[in-house]
Amino acid sequence: MVFIDADACPKELKKIIEEQALAYGTSYLFVASFQHFSADADQKVWTFIDEGKEAVDLYILNHVKKGDLVITQDIGLASLVLPKGVYALSTRGKQYQEDTIDTSLAFRYLHQMERKKGRYGGGPKKLSSEDVKNFSDRLINYLARHAGKN
Repeated sequence: MVFIDADACPKELKKIIEEQALAYGTSYLFVASFQHFSADADQKVWTFIDEGKEAVDLYILNHVKKGDLVITQDIGLASLVLPKGVYALSTRGKQYQEDTIDTSLAFRYLHQMERKKGRYGGGPKKLSSEDVKNFSDRLINYLARHAGKN
């Protein structure tokens, strides 16, 4: 099963996820807050969660099982699912690892402190074609290894 933290997942990646999951016969679920509700969303593969800073993360955390994949930009969520035997992949194609997640969390904290001091501005940079390729390659690799295990 693939769980997608859909609030911050770029549209082009959502399309790749759907196409590849269907090609490999893997179940997937986009999880988003009601702020991102769309009446056009297929209710079989989309679930909308109440507003709340961590509501989507908590939903995913409470529903994943060992061997599942979580796609998220949230290092904190990744750090919580990894000990459960869940794979975690960023939207830039980085596979989060248990042995390096603490370092990633420390850097996130340092960057947050710098932003509070006004030293960093703006959000994340736009996805590059290399980011999209890295993401797609890692997703396909996961799906190929886990096809039919839903």
